[in-house]
Amino acid sequence: MSAIRRIDGELWMEGVRLAEVAARFGTPCYVYSRAAIETAWRAFDDALAGTDHLVCYAVKANSNLAVLGLLARLGSGFDIVSGGELARVLAAGGRADRIIFSGVGKSEEEMRAALSAGIRCFNVESEPELERLDAVARAMGVRAPVSLRVNPDVDARTHPYISTGLKGNKFGIAHDRALAAYELAARLPNLRVTGIDCHIGSQILDMAPLEEALERVLELAAAVVARGIPIAHVDVGGGLGIRYREEETALDIGRWCAAVAARLAGSGYSLVLEPGRAIVGNAGALLSRVEYLKLDKDKRFAILDASMSELIRPALYDAWHEIVPLAALDRPEALYDVVGPVCESSDVLGTDRLLAIAPGDGIAILSAGAYGMVMSSNYNSRPRPAEVMVDGARAVQVRERETTGSLFAGESTLD
Repeated sequence: MSAIRRIDGELWMEGVRLAEVAARFGTPCYVYSRAAIETAWRAFDDALAGTDHLVCYAVKANSNLAVLGLLARLGSGFDIVSGGELARVLAAGGRADRIIFSGVGKSEEEMRAALSAGIRCFNVESEPELERLDAVARAMGVRAPVSLRVNPDVDARTHPYISTGLKGNKFGIAHDRALAAYELAARLPNLRVTGIDCHIGSQILDMAPLEEALERVLELAAAVVARGIPIAHVDVGGGLGIRYREEETALDIGRWCAAVAARLAGSGYSLVLEPGRAIVGNAGALLSRVEYLKLDKDKRFAILDASMSELIRPALYDAWHEIVPLAALDRPEALYDVVGPVCESSDVLGTDRLLAIAPGDGIAILSAGAYGMVMSSNYNSRPRPAEVMVDGARAVQVRERETTGSLFAGESTLD
């Protein structure tokens, strides 16, 4: 939302009119603001000045190489959850010693790749993972740096699909088993304990659960150190929410960072944090076009050329995104359900939206910089859109639009 403004009735991102982006690169199309991404990352880094810290961007939010490259040049670290994300970060110029590898299901191949690259740390999420990583490291003749992701059983007060810190979630090691898990890690000869980690969920707008989780983690860290197991860093995770609509209040990044820095002052721990959505979410939009207005039903439908294939969050999480015309024209307004062409009743991008639109009009779906392209699909054999980075007065395509032929280039028929 903050990356876009309306001038003389038209939407602009930095020094570029978004209608020109849509015309040049086609729709659907993702567009991101370089300035907004860099400003959002610096908000974390600047707020922690004077504190030993590393801001590790959560790559799963948006893994385009141009986005990763911008952040690498700022000195960012990276939180990854797959071997593919590791390869992307390295290809974009990210430093291996600033990579944290999270995720519940790391394969042996992914472990070997990360150890060969020399990453900073593995966030380990189970005892069997500790044992597998020890065996892989032993076979390679190295010691693997590990931090244990502890599940503090704290309610993040967010959507249940993006809550990760409760007992019923698949993530992390249960708080009441954590000490035993640390003792196991300390005994395994090819592991080196370096830290403690937690991440309780995503799109968190309230500091209280974050503060509660931090207290539980620091209490556990003290107990681990008392057992003679050193802890060098505390990773507080990410999940900080953004403002998707006018009536929401985003989490105050500066206030949160200041609170964490104050709590860790004098502890001897360095701080790691893993923001993703908070850096790229409001830096991007999904551009689309009205194909049809369907007015012969109980409801009015605005059918776009974008769909749940390009932005699945509304269908998956019942998420809300602001939907606005690229040009504000003098037309009568009406309430529409904004939908896509995909053959699913769940292909809904927004319900009961008051819009003044006509077929052919350009549309922007805002706050789509996070979990847009990375969660997109080819369902209904739809080629995925182009991605464009706006940098001042220029718009640069940073990913080509897929072609229909590319969708089945690796397939073959039977003889």
